[in-house]
Amino acid sequence: MTRTIRSESHPVKAYFTEFYGTFFLVLTIGLAVLAGTPFGPIAVGAGLTVMVYMGGHVSGAHYNPAVTLAMWMRGRLPTAKVLPYWTAQVLGSLVGALTVYALTGHTFAPAPAPGATAVQALLTEMLLSLTLVLVVLNVAATAATQGNSYYGLAIGLTVMTGALAAGQISGGAFNPAVGIGPTLISALLGHGGFSHLWLYLVGPLAGGVLGSLAYRVQNPEPAGSTP
Repeated sequence: MTRTIRSESHPVKAYFTEFYGTFFLVLTIGLAVLAGTPFGPIAVGAGLTVMVYMGGHVSGAHYNPAVTLAMWMRGRLPTAKVLPYWTAQVLGSLVGALTVYALTGHTFAPAPAPGATAVQALLTEMLLSLTLVLVVLNVAATAATQGNSYYGLAIGLTVMTGALAAGQISGGAFNPAVGIGPTLISALLGHGGFSHLWLYLVGPLAGGVLGSLAYRVQNPEPAGSTP
């Protein structure tokens, strides 16, 4: 989600955008989950779409540490900005999860389905994160698709598809920040623990690495080429 990241953009603007976009994503997820609506994946996909269009020209609209990792591997994000991006994303997730609690009186956190094994959940998170990163890189960081108007829709629809198709296996995070914030808030308020958190760190980050490598197979131009 880094269609037009600009080196001249002030870092504070980029970090705030990453914070707010992740905040809104987690807020949407939490409210949809707690409402029990079957349209939750659609709400999440639509919410992510509008946030990508909102922030793409400011920060690149990653809102996901796995995407940030892939963009760094792609050469589209300076090393010095990786940790600040991750920090902004995790803080946005924490505030989003706290806001859900303030609005509803309930916490939430991703968890595998009762019948799913840890391996199944881990593979689901990895494969869907790989797919998300592959889509992001192709629509938002590639010279051949420069200037397209569909990048936000492609990214949002990927997340919506993943949530609809595989959310019932892994919980459908596909994003370490979505794992960290809600899990931490839930645990601190005495409503849960940390036993599943590793799935939402290892799976998406591994998927981000694999997605970046797969992109290089498709598009072998030098890393850092201007999209």
